[in-house]
Amino acid sequence: MGRLEEPVNLEETVVRINRCTTVTKGGKSMSFSALVVVGDKKGSVGIGFGKAREVPNAVSKAVKEAKRQMIKVPLVGDTIPHLIWGKYKAANVYMQPALPGTGIKAGASARAVLESVGIKNILTKCFGRRNPLNVAKATLQGLQALRTKHEVEELRGVKIE
Repeated sequence: MGRLEEPVNLEETVVRINRCTTVTKGGKSMSFSALVVVGDKKGSVGIGFGKAREVPNAVSKAVKEAKRQMIKVPLVGDTIPHLIWGKYKAANVYMQPALPGTGIKAGASARAVLESVGIKNILTKCFGRRNPLNVAKATLQGLQALRTKHEVEELRGVKIE
């Protein structure tokens, strides 16, 4: 699919904010990490992870990274073209297209990514580890691997009924 030029009306969703403490000889030093999903609800999405001493700075860094890593996702109506597995490290996410009225059946991190893309009906199940960052990346990897019927026909050079 490739990278995109930045769409205008992007929505930011903060998925997770982590507080990290490191102990030094001068005492405890706190910092924050933020996982943010950015999307236009029309097929474009990106995820970013930022770290800083304050929460707003961490979120703004994450948003900046998410905008840089935006990808385009092929949609069929308000669902995905076919079922697919997204894999990233130990997190595996199963995604299956669903009929209208189903809604988004997904956990917090996968839901944030799917809502930002603009998907309204999908069934998902997370297998393996449920680390929010890895689940979000696995979902994104699965969405990136989706192909429409037309793209498959071009790749194979055959007409599919």
